Amino acid sequence: MSDVTKEAIEEALKGYVQPDLDKDLVSTKMVKDIQIDGGKVKLTVVLGFPAKSVADDIKAGLCDAAKTVDGVEDCEVDLSWEIAAHSVQKSLKPIDNIKNIIAVASGKGGVGKSTTAVNLALALSQEGAKVGILDADIYGPSQPRMLGISGQPESPDGKTLEPMNSYHLQAMSIGFLIDEETPMIWRGPMVTQALEQLLNDTNWSDLDYLIIDLPPGTGDTQLTLAQKVPVSGAIIVTTPQDIALLDARKGFKMFEKVEVPVLGIVENMSIHICSNCGHEEHIFGEGGGKSMSDQYGVDFLGALPLEKRIREETDSGKPTVVAEPDCRTSEIYREIARKSAAKLAVQAKSYAAKFPNIVIQNN
Repeated sequence: MSDVTKEAIEEALKGYVQPDLDKDLVSTKMVKDIQIDGGKVKLTVVLGFPAKSVADDIKAGLCDAAKTVDGVEDCEVDLSWEIAAHSVQKSLKPIDNIKNIIAVASGKGGVGKSTTAVNLALALSQEGAKVGILDADIYGPSQPRMLGISGQPESPDGKTLEPMNSYHLQAMSIGFLIDEETPMIWRGPMVTQALEQLLNDTNWSDLDYLIIDLPPGTGDTQLTLAQKVPVSGAIIVTTPQDIALLDARKGFKMFEKVEVPVLGIVENMSIHICSNCGHEEHIFGEGGGKSMSDQYGVDFLGALPLEKRIREETDSGKPTVVAEPDCRTSEIYREIARKSAAKLAVQAKSYAAKFPNIVIQNN
């Protein structure tokens, strides 16, 4: 039997490209330790993103790669994940108890952005992360209905709010504080102030990710987010329709200008499958999201079908990812969630929390 070396194992592991990362786990420094005992190899792997539903696939992929080395007969993988805080806009500091803020945006309304945001938040939670969602649409808050939450948040000190909880998500929305049918007849400055308060005055508890469901467009709220909220990355939701793509491009350009990295593009309502005969039809056009991602050099995170049950389940307060976790649509949401988190995992980390506070005292 030939002697198995660490270098040979490392080289072999580079042959396994993890699908969500689209990279190998050696060059991304996620393989932390390789132990060799004769023909037995033990790997310690710490991912930078949650991956509960594909953990076994990753272990199998790594072991298959390791066993291509002559002399390796047995392989064991100790797999876990540790989500780090990632860097934000240069002028801003991360918020306590929130490692990463991900904005979900669209150039225009009606593309299913809120439905996508809540399902992605729930998918990240199912994959093993601690997740919150902030409904930043002050004029048209929809997350209370989508998450099936009623009632008002508690305020232990009269200054801060306790987040509402649903399906293991921490949630906050102006919709919890007003009647569902009360219109918000506010000017821009009041809206941006409300958004800042909902973000900063909520007692978020040790979140790996806070998903912000942005209102459509590139107006006051988006500008406030870009200038005052420390965002690690953004996801743009569009449909294949030319009009939606035109506005999605504006959203992309806005994030580019304010130096918020776009993690990728999600194409919603991509294909309609007839519930009676199974016929597939591209009602809103075809391939628009993919061509936009190619044009701007960002990831195409995935395409979601135009499906009646997505609307019905979200309207009833139990989004698809929790209503039917094993269906193909939920699987796509989890794939998009993992890809987004994996994309973020290879970005620069934030070390703000590691710097000590320097206090000068006069003795």
